Amino acid sequence: MRILSVNVGLPRDLEWQGKIVRTGFIKEPVNGPVRVVRYQLEGDGQADLRVHGGADKAVYAYPGEHYADWQSRLNVDDLPAGAFGENLTTSGFMESEVCIGDRYAVGSAELVVTQPRTPCFKLNVRFQREDMLEMFLNSDTSGIYFTVHKEGQLAAGDELRLLERHPDCVTVRDAMRLKMKQIEDADLLERILSIESLAQSWRADFEKRRAKLRGE
Repeated sequence: MRILSVNVGLPRDLEWQGKIVRTGFIKEPVNGPVRVVRYQLEGDGQADLRVHGGADKAVYAYPGEHYADWQSRLNVDDLPAGAFGENLTTSGFMESEVCIGDRYAVGSAELVVTQPRTPCFKLNVRFQREDMLEMFLNSDTSGIYFTVHKEGQLAAGDELRLLERHPDCVTVRDAMRLKMKQIEDADLLERILSIESLAQSWRADFEKRRAKLRGE
C-alpha cells in the first residue's frame, strides 16, 4: 500500500451552466514532503466548510486502480493524479479491504479512516458532465476519508502501513453500500455504530436508521 501522488489545491472559480461555482475540487500533484495538520494538508483548502473538510474529512485518498476504468467510461486517454479531488492517489489501498476505524502510519503522520466519500454536484462541475455525480455514486469507488490522529509529513512514494485494525471491521465499501441502502443489515448497522471514529454526520444518519428499524 503506497502513495502514488500527493495532491493539493486552493478553492477556485469554475463556470458551470452559465454560473460561476467556487470549488476546492481541483487538486494538483506536488513534489516533496507535505505537512499534515489537524484539518488538511498544508496548501490545500475547501470552498464550503459547511459540508467539506473538517476533522472527519481532513485527508481524502482515492485508489489509482480505478483510473483505467474511469478513462474508459469517460472516453479519455488520460486522467491526471488528483482528478477526483483526492489528496492521496494510492496503490493497493482499496475500499473493499480498508475498514472504518483502521489506523495507518504514512510518513511521520498517522491517519484514521472515518467514512467513504459521497460527493456533491461539484463533481459534475469538475468534469463538466451532468451525469458524473450519478456515475460516481453508482461506481462502488467512493475513495476513503481520514481524520488526522497524529500530525506529521508525508510524500509520494510513502508506504501506508496498518497500525491497528478496528475489531468491528466494516469495510469502506460496505459502509457506502449501507449508506446508499444497497444493503439492509441490522448487524452491520450495529457494528458500524460501535466504531468511535465513524464520521459524526454518518453516525447521525445511521442512528436514525437504527431507531427506525427498532420502531422507536
